[in-house]
Amino acid sequence: MVYLIFLAAYLIGSLPFGYILTKIVHKKDIRDYGSGNIGATNVLRVYGPRSAAPVFVLDLLKGLAAVLIARAVSDLPAVYLTAGFLAMFGHSFPVYLRFRGGKAVATSIGVLIALSWPVTLIVLACFLLIVYFSRYVSLGSITSMALLPAAFWLLGFALPYIYFGLATALLVAVRHHENIGRLLKGTESKLGRKS
Repeated sequence: MVYLIFLAAYLIGSLPFGYILTKIVHKKDIRDYGSGNIGATNVLRVYGPRSAAPVFVLDLLKGLAAVLIARAVSDLPAVYLTAGFLAMFGHSFPVYLRFRGGKAVATSIGVLIALSWPVTLIVLACFLLIVYFSRYVSLGSITSMALLPAAFWLLGFALPYIYFGLATALLVAVRHHENIGRLLKGTESKLGRKS
């Protein structure tokens, strides 16, 4: 049963809503535009907020659903934390798109909402502050997720949550490796600059 939960979490996470919605509405492959990413940030840059908002919400719901389904079946943190991570991993490496996916930030927020609203608020506050002052969504994403293990620790969560935070921070950093390079070079696109 546990393995079925894990498989379901990965397959739910793999649902490429950015690709599906832009294909339906705009009749184009979002991967051919902007950064080539299927996530909400690239959809925002290419098609604007009206297209990006539903992508963000649906990607968030993937993470939320994966954890809630797992918690309905098992009360073991290792099970629902793994399910949450697999949803993020599925978003990043979706089987439906030959493992070419997004960067897991929206999906990770959905996971965090299911795990702890105080931790979610800490991460979102950090993200919004950094994006507001720097205009770099990537910098906000990387930094806020890097603080995730500390947020779990400060709020007294057990070690499995801290390990989950570390794994999430690593996944987001790896998925943003190109952004990190552009940030270091000063060539990263700022929020509000449309592709």
